[in-house]
Amino acid sequence: MKAMIFAAGMGTRLGSLTQKTPKALVEICGKPMLLHVAEKLMAAGVTQIVVNVHHHAGKMKAFIRSLHYPGVQFHISDETDNLLDTGGGLLHAASLLQGDQPVILHNTDVLSDVDLLKMLDFHMSDKALATLAVSRRKTSRYFLWHQNLLAGWENTATGERILTQQAPAEKIDQMAFSGIHILDPRIFDLITESGVFPINTAYLRLAKEQNILAFEHDPRFWADVGSPEKLQKAEQMVMNNPERFIDFM
Repeated sequence: MKAMIFAAGMGTRLGSLTQKTPKALVEICGKPMLLHVAEKLMAAGVTQIVVNVHHHAGKMKAFIRSLHYPGVQFHISDETDNLLDTGGGLLHAASLLQGDQPVILHNTDVLSDVDLLKMLDFHMSDKALATLAVSRRKTSRYFLWHQNLLAGWENTATGERILTQQAPAEKIDQMAFSGIHILDPRIFDLITESGVFPINTAYLRLAKEQNILAFEHDPRFWADVGSPEKLQKAEQMVMNNPERFIDFM
């Protein structure tokens, strides 16, 4: 099985931590974020891992090439010259990801106890085009769901709202995306967007005709490591719940 780790971000909100260090190599509990995610993927049976690089690309490439795990291959998707966002980055790496099995996508700065095998079984049993890990937590941007199918997106801070299907307002679920998704490989033939674009753009267009599902998880055991304060919070979460984060210790 194949997976892609989105690791090309600049990490500017982490301040001095990423001035000389790639965001993906910032450590949590003594281990780089990239390794936490890679080991979680490997534990779920992934044997081919693609990592995109941009910020401090040289350091990232050297680190990835130094990784040696039995039966696992790492591949670099080089975005040194142009940061492509999640959608553009996925297409740029398409030749390394295509096949006949689902592909797991995982942000490098996300820590969670999401059960990837359970999520994979859920995705495959419903023959979804894509399955997104989501939770009921407070943020400003939400995916909207109706009967567990993607129905739209909204930004509560700006009032922007996009609907992909009509449903009574009281039957719309508002849940935040958690930076983990699973794709059916046929999606590569359905993405018509190009250049620099977020994968959300493709999801919202495709949701009008394809099944894009929500996989809900517990928000208490999820962290987005986007700032020094969030980094500290993530480390505390791991230390306080060692049984949920064995692979992080």
